[in-house]
Amino acid sequence: MFGIMISFDDIPEIYIVKNVTDLRKGIDGYASIVQDLYQINPFQDALFIFCNKHRNKIKCLYWDGNGFWLLYKRLEKGHFQFPVRDDGIATITKQQLRWLLEGLKMEQKKAFENKSYKYA
Repeated sequence: MFGIMISFDDIPEIYIVKNVTDLRKGIDGYASIVQDLYQINPFQDALFIFCNKHRNKIKCLYWDGNGFWLLYKRLEKGHFQFPVRDDGIATITKQQLRWLLEGLKMEQKKAFENKSYKYA
């Protein structure tokens, strides 16, 4: 049994590469994209998410302190609501990551508004 698990809730930064990526690459290829194309240190405590043209596959690169993880998910039916319309890289929230992995759009138009009240 493995004693190490990745918890997305514990990762402080989540980056999403917004353009289409060739998912035939390996760890070194994705680390190179992060470092050379976007000038971000791939060895930081961050998750980097890449998507293919058909939006049915994603790969995630994560450095855990002594090695890289390369996570891969392929949908058998449907596609991820992945923003592949722009070039560049952006940070997303943990909630947006959950929405993405559940098949929802990351830009939700409606949500409950946070309320705060003062007692008089």
